[in-house]
Amino acid sequence: MTKDHGKQIKNDSAYEELRDKGYSKEKAARIANAQANPQQHPSEKGGKSKKYEEWTKQALYQRAKEIGIDGRSKMNKQELIDALRNH
Repeated sequence: MTKDHGKQIKNDSAYEELRDKGYSKEKAARIANAQANPQQHPSEKGGKSKKYEEWTKQALYQRAKEIGIDGRSKMNKQELIDALRNH
């Protein structure tokens, strides 16, 4: 039985499935809520951005700053990529 996660989670079953796969609470909530919104089509948007390995370190740093990743100023390029993928 799917647990009710309150008003902030729009698709409880998708949220739980993503959490079981190891996604963070924040990322699982974003994906589940996007799937529940008929105005958004997350599966259609994917794959249009360059892979993080093709980004410059400065661009990765700026993205990490936007997201609010702590310790980003001391990270090298690979650490920034890992932090962005796992935030």
